[in-house]
Amino acid sequence: MKIAVTYKDGEIFQHFGHCEEFKMYEVEEGNIKSSEVVSAVGSGHGALAGFLKEHGVQTLICGGIGGGARMALAEENIELYPGAAGDADASVEALLKGVLAYNPDVMCSHHHGEGHNCGNHSCGEDKHGCAGNH
Repeated sequence: MKIAVTYKDGEIFQHFGHCEEFKMYEVEEGNIKSSEVVSAVGSGHGALAGFLKEHGVQTLICGGIGGGARMALAEENIELYPGAAGDADASVEALLKGVLAYNPDVMCSHHHGEGHNCGNHSCGEDKHGCAGNH
């Protein structure tokens, strides 16, 4: 199985559509066998789901993500764990143990005209205590 995480400086990058790198993990029998950081520069919102599918990704862990990207991932049959934050490696370990803290309802709605920029914080920052936390 291959798991991808939106990635920047060891952490889960918080805006799927602006993600320049993914860390991809090969998993066998519930253990990480290998990982690599893959550049997605030039892919953009619309092409990222296809980019992940081309790399054999079956599961994605990310921060904020918009509705269009959610639909594109669903069309590629990529399982989604949005609203996650923190260390990328630790998030994959947590997912494999069934204890990943994420928010299935987090949504990035792109209301940037009102002083909001999804690129500099977690969309759905208020996720602690929401569904998915244990």
